Amino acid sequence: MSDVLTLDALTPDRLTAILQRKGHVPQGRIEQLTIESSRTTLISAIARLRLEWSLDADGRLPSRLFLKMSRPDQHPELAAGVLKEVAFYDTVAPLLPPGIVPRCYDAVRDPAASAFHLLLEDLAETHFVVTEWSLPPTMEQCERIVDVYARFHAAWWNDPRLGAEVGTFMDDAAIGRWLESYQQRFAAFADRLGDRLPLERRRIYERVLASSSRLLARYRSRQHLTIVHGDAHVWNLMYPRDTAVDNLRLIDWGGWRLDLGVKDLAYMMAVHWYPERRRRVEAPLLRRYHDALASNGVTGYSFQALWEDYRLSVIWRLAVPVWQSSVKLGPWIWWSHLERTLMAFDDLGCEELLE
Repeated sequence: MSDVLTLDALTPDRLTAILQRKGHVPQGRIEQLTIESSRTTLISAIARLRLEWSLDADGRLPSRLFLKMSRPDQHPELAAGVLKEVAFYDTVAPLLPPGIVPRCYDAVRDPAASAFHLLLEDLAETHFVVTEWSLPPTMEQCERIVDVYARFHAAWWNDPRLGAEVGTFMDDAAIGRWLESYQQRFAAFADRLGDRLPLERRRIYERVLASSSRLLARYRSRQHLTIVHGDAHVWNLMYPRDTAVDNLRLIDWGGWRLDLGVKDLAYMMAVHWYPERRRRVEAPLLRRYHDALASNGVTGYSFQALWEDYRLSVIWRLAVPVWQSSVKLGPWIWWSHLERTLMAFDDLGCEELLE
């Protein structure tokens, strides 16, 4: 039997054995297991489990768990991403300060079969999805969100384990392959859109690709880099129902990598927020993020350096709709991303970075 869980092979005894093997259950067993809900998402299948324990079990054991599993019909690149999430919970999450990500009870992957499962803390009773798609959060909620990203980024800022024990830096060969792929995907993207991607916008992409070696010098410096979420829209977090007693949790780590911390903020704001909202809150939130980095121990990184990194990050976020189209996600996702990111590119004067 594969170690990767599926709903049809899930039993109280099997789940008890998993939790015992991981050291979560010193005594007792699950007597009844109920699948309270299950559904598929764009990248996985998820289920909420209710557990009833034997009388001799520790009263602090969870009564509910969140199970995230493979989708057999998933696009290969999206499947590879969710396998990376298992690696995150194996290698990164155990080293984090508490209260940033959900507690993980088990993380298993089978790369040969592109299969995985994650058994996570179920946050539904204490947390909620911060806002409806695609409505941005309130300013107070945004401030709490950037505070948590700053806390997470600061925990790995310039850490000597990056690229050695945790994550991988792209070398020149890997960068070359990525740029070649970007160029090919953009050509297909432009062909698909035809005159819906005007000539002046095509030229922006062409100039980005032509300037890529110089633009990547910042990444190649390996200075002031950290672990980034990589898919940091505000629906990839759970917001506390009571902010006085709990913190928000960052979820869905399939896109994590080593990079500029502000790429997460560029993804959150430039890709997902319309210009009026972004223009009004962008600079204040970036200043708050910078202050939070400093309060969490980051030194030698000025706000001006952060601002330039943010502008550079917006340039690289232009790749998002291209990639999303290439993995067969619908235009209802990436068309607005394209429009908003190009408007942010214009607002922030990013074109001058291509000269």
